[in-house]
Amino acid sequence: MERHWYAVDLKAAAKEEALTRHDVMAHVHVFAAQCPQAAPIIHLGATSCYVGDNTDLIVLRDGLDLLLPRLVLCIQRLGAFAEQHKALPALGFTHLQPAQLTTVGKRACLWLQDLLMDERALRRVRGDLRFRGVKGTTGSQASFMALFHGDGAKVKELDRLVTEMAGFSSSFTISGQTYSRKVDVEVVNALASLGATVHKLCSDIRLLANMKELEEPFEKTQIGSSAMAYKRNPMRSERCCSIARFLMSLPANTLQTAATQWMERTLDDSANRRITLSEAFLAADCVLLTLQNVVEGLVVYPKVIERHIRAELPFMCTENIIMAMVQAGGDRQVCHEKIRVLSHEAGAQVKQHGLDNDLIDRIRADAYFAPIMGQLDALLDPSTFTGRAPDQVTEFLAEEVQPVVQQYLKDGRLNLRTAELKI
Repeated sequence: MERHWYAVDLKAAAKEEALTRHDVMAHVHVFAAQCPQAAPIIHLGATSCYVGDNTDLIVLRDGLDLLLPRLVLCIQRLGAFAEQHKALPALGFTHLQPAQLTTVGKRACLWLQDLLMDERALRRVRGDLRFRGVKGTTGSQASFMALFHGDGAKVKELDRLVTEMAGFSSSFTISGQTYSRKVDVEVVNALASLGATVHKLCSDIRLLANMKELEEPFEKTQIGSSAMAYKRNPMRSERCCSIARFLMSLPANTLQTAATQWMERTLDDSANRRITLSEAFLAADCVLLTLQNVVEGLVVYPKVIERHIRAELPFMCTENIIMAMVQAGGDRQVCHEKIRVLSHEAGAQVKQHGLDNDLIDRIRADAYFAPIMGQLDALLDPSTFTGRAPDQVTEFLAEEVQPVVQQYLKDGRLNLRTAELKI
């Protein structure tokens, strides 16, 4: 049996399955033909789910081991982007309307925070995985008790040895014919949650690309549109959103499967799981590979960002102007009314005539504001409107991002296995 361990004859198994209509028994028959001396004991006391479910758990574990470092690579790259732009002021948006200023790096940290939550969720799911082990037809281990003549200690030891050989530290104490399908629910939910994070992140990038503040990578020879040669469509981010949307739809399948497992087992889970589990991992792998490419090549346009700030900052700085006037001896209520009237006039220029926001010019032209005329430039400095955003980025990267990245470092480099593949 050991000599033929890797001599898997898939063609012979396919022919056998066409006859038996049973995938596991097809391989048992082919393996028995390869190892005739072992044929009488191959699969003795076991069930299809002993083979299939334990294999699925190995695949789930190994799949998570591939995805986690790939996710951390994206976190590391995005963290470097946040550090680089932590102090670059940018318009914040609530309700997709201009709000108080933030920084480009601080916004990236909002994305990072969600990715960190996904890393934690996937790591927890990975840590909670247990082997089904050697449990028999309905999970009672009755067939193995018969093989070992009622010696329960030997049955438990066999369970432990097989679990250990498969690379698991523990197995389920209780199972039916299958491991609980709630395991699939937990795994796919965590993957779907990652999909939601990537969808939100890439949607933000698409909106910022529309504003021309930020762009995903765009090669010199890349064509954005077959019709409109000037276009630079954010196709990578759109791809991420598309696949993430599919990934986010998959938990419903695992929930339905878990809910309809009658008694110790029913077979209508099998075909569904083969599709749902594999496609969940493939979809997550796809979005992470594409996301890595996006975050490694993000392009920022500071001048465009500055222009957008200049268009909105006059309104945002009015409270600072009122406070400066009061400190210079003015009356708060009088100043508030002055600002209100001038703001509405400037707003009309923007909304009704499509002109630039000229509120500051109107303030400069009003003799009432003469006491603070020398302070206006300082009051309009965007960096004074970002609060602690740059410090928040520094603290967040040091206290929350780096400790996670460090867990995946080996000899100073990320231990990524296949995670360094590029688009």
